[in-house]
Amino acid sequence: MPTIKEKLQSYSLQDIYNMDETELFYRMAPDRTIARRQIEGSKKDKTRLTFVFAANADESHKMEPLIIGHAQRPCAFNRKSGEQLGFYYRSNAKAWMTGLIFREWLQKMDQQMQDANRKVLLLLDNAPSLVVRDLPLTNVQVFLFPANTTSKIQPMDAGIIAAFKRRYRRFQLQDAIDRDEQQKVDIYKVDQLIVMKWAKAAWNDISSKTIANCFKHTGLFERETQKNEVGSEEQDIENELKDAINQLPISRPMSVHELINPEEEQQVAHEEISDEDLIKLSSSQDQEKEEDGEVMDENPPMSTKEKLNVLHSNILFLDLLNPNHVIAHKVLRNIQFEIQTIEKKQTTLDRYFCKEY
Repeated sequence: MPTIKEKLQSYSLQDIYNMDETELFYRMAPDRTIARRQIEGSKKDKTRLTFVFAANADESHKMEPLIIGHAQRPCAFNRKSGEQLGFYYRSNAKAWMTGLIFREWLQKMDQQMQDANRKVLLLLDNAPSLVVRDLPLTNVQVFLFPANTTSKIQPMDAGIIAAFKRRYRRFQLQDAIDRDEQQKVDIYKVDQLIVMKWAKAAWNDISSKTIANCFKHTGLFERETQKNEVGSEEQDIENELKDAINQLPISRPMSVHELINPEEEQQVAHEEISDEDLIKLSSSQDQEKEEDGEVMDENPPMSTKEKLNVLHSNILFLDLLNPNHVIAHKVLRNIQFEIQTIEKKQTTLDRYFCKEY
């Protein structure tokens, strides 16, 4: 510990960063029985992602999260890349952080610091995938925590990742409640793109006070980071999660702590990658480019009749709410007319090509 503190003294709080990765079983139900089945089958349905987070000690900079999935272009991406959709996204067959992905991430950070003319210290755990040898870094110095100490002194483990998962689960459970009210078959089913949007919003929602507080609680800093009491903020979210769990049809409900810190996510997050695994990851990369093991949403595209029914209901609702809202009423009627016109044209074409000769 003294060695770490001595190292930290050479840098301002603004220039001290911590990065860590975490796994997320993103469809996991807050039901012990269902969750066990989901996790045991997660390697088949590929409903697990790895998230990589980094932030600095004075709470002024949260870096863009890196998301690692199984497929390069999942079905939910609609053949677009992660970058085109606004995400820093990479993939391999196991959705793991590998040495190759980590080196790319680290070199990207180094370039950002070069552009900003900053010299920074990056605190990391000593996971096998975090290989930094022979990297030509100029503006980022890496400091590895001693083995078996990261859960106690690493800021990400001191509450930042937990804050992210509270916020993600809030999105997930509220969506499950909505789906339950709509009498959906699988209320926890959601596609990967929606999950990534929730995750990005959850990360952005973590306050600077929460991040600074987690750095302070590690006990690493002789200088005080800002003193902020954020316990009530996190407790409010936990109370929301408890309420949400109580609203769901669950036979064996999890506690909020189990939902935020499932043992299985911790086991996967620290799983070592063997040489054999690395070979498999490399050989399967091309096969994963256009694949996605996730099950698509059970709702098929809406039929023309269903679309018209929805529009009709909205028009009736608008009439009841504000019959004088002429512009909105006209817009809905125009959409209704366009759908009817397209359907008539399609019907005419179908009849033409289906004639018996």
